[in-house]
Amino acid sequence: MTPCIFNLGTGEIIIILVVFLLLFGAKRIPELARSLGKGIRSFKSGMNEVTDEMSRPADKTDD
Repeated sequence: MTPCIFNLGTGEIIIILVVFLLLFGAKRIPELARSLGKGIRSFKSGMNEVTDEMSRPADKTDD
């Protein structure tokens, strides 16, 4: 048996998924995944903006 994410085995992951399904229900899981994806996309966009801003040369306005 090979270890998976966070050194969890297949059995533990299945148990976690079943508990997750029981807590949130089948209808709420796609909504949660969609909102999580939007949040990650927004975070990446913000990180790209910061990176672009830092790599852009500074404007010289000293006269």
